[in-house]
Amino acid sequence: MKRKQTNTIKLLLLVIISFIINLPIKAQSFRKYSNEFLNIGADARAFGMGNNVVANVSDVNSVYWNPAGLTQVTDSWQAALMHAEYFQSIAKYEYAAVAIPLNGGTEGTVGISLYRFAVDDIMNTTQLIDNQGNIDYNKISRFSTADYALMGSYAGNLFNDPNLSVGANAKIVYRHVGKFANAFGFGLDAGLQYRTEDKFYFGVMVRDITTTFNVWSVNEKELNKMELDGETLNEAPEDKIELTIPKLKLGVAKKLDISEKIGFLAEANLNFEFSKTNDLVSSDVVSMSPSLGVEFDYDNTVFLRAGFTNMQHEMQYDGTKKITMQPNAGIGFKYRGVTVDYALTNIGNASVALYSNIFSVKIDIAEFHR
Repeated sequence: MKRKQTNTIKLLLLVIISFIINLPIKAQSFRKYSNEFLNIGADARAFGMGNNVVANVSDVNSVYWNPAGLTQVTDSWQAALMHAEYFQSIAKYEYAAVAIPLNGGTEGTVGISLYRFAVDDIMNTTQLIDNQGNIDYNKISRFSTADYALMGSYAGNLFNDPNLSVGANAKIVYRHVGKFANAFGFGLDAGLQYRTEDKFYFGVMVRDITTTFNVWSVNEKELNKMELDGETLNEAPEDKIELTIPKLKLGVAKKLDISEKIGFLAEANLNFEFSKTNDLVSSDVVSMSPSLGVEFDYDNTVFLRAGFTNMQHEMQYDGTKKITMQPNAGIGFKYRGVTVDYALTNIGNASVALYSNIFSVKIDIAEFHR
């Protein structure tokens, strides 16, 4: 079993290396925005630190941030739940995950996670206007649009080194827009982590490493119901295939024991997108923005967090550009095997996004037996 695990890990490492070498050549062939709901994140602890956890994440939430961190789940299974609402509760986002160590973690750790992002009660106006141009408000109906993703994760130690781990996600995506269209997709993520004895942590996460694709099926009959003077007002898109641009995240973290009961953790990330964006550093091939997060803990029971992310050049009304960032803050409380976390993003309206209140719960079964 160990030999099979080692061969699997070596293959994952080879895929990561070949991806990093060849990505700049392929970057121009992808769509800029695709499966954006999978870029929201998961876990209020991570949000509170400005999403800066790729190097230090070590629990069930590794399934999203860096699957390599699952190797730290060894004693028993863990589970996590999160609920968030966006745009004044118009959009709702749910996340659930479980991590299960195999033979005490000696044969690796597996994880399963489910994501849902949905907007309900959208007005369907495709039949609002008849062929003669008459408006009939009684023909307005409502529909929902929802995005789903199911991920399976696996992580293990590389070269039998307990401080060096690698992991991967395989994800299936399903998206639907009422009766008008639906899509299925598939993709892979991969990550690495390295931990030193003096509590330095290093992490690499490549999201959509093989490109995640969606194949859309459009119900043109439903979409084309709105006509005027014999002409269709809603035309189906010609391109039925989406390819998601990969993203690369590099992180380094340091854990300090300030006193016997007070701890401090800081992590800095470099976030890369392989397209031209408004990030702090941008080119036609790759863009990069830095981010930083910190966490204080008292007796590993009470947590206080802060961080920033999304450092960008934002266009102002007078045509000038201003560097902006999104601040985040959060708190957490842990009692035995239950951890409750809360995060508040975009404090002080420093970005164009609305305030978001995020809650998550984590259950660690091993803690109940100690």
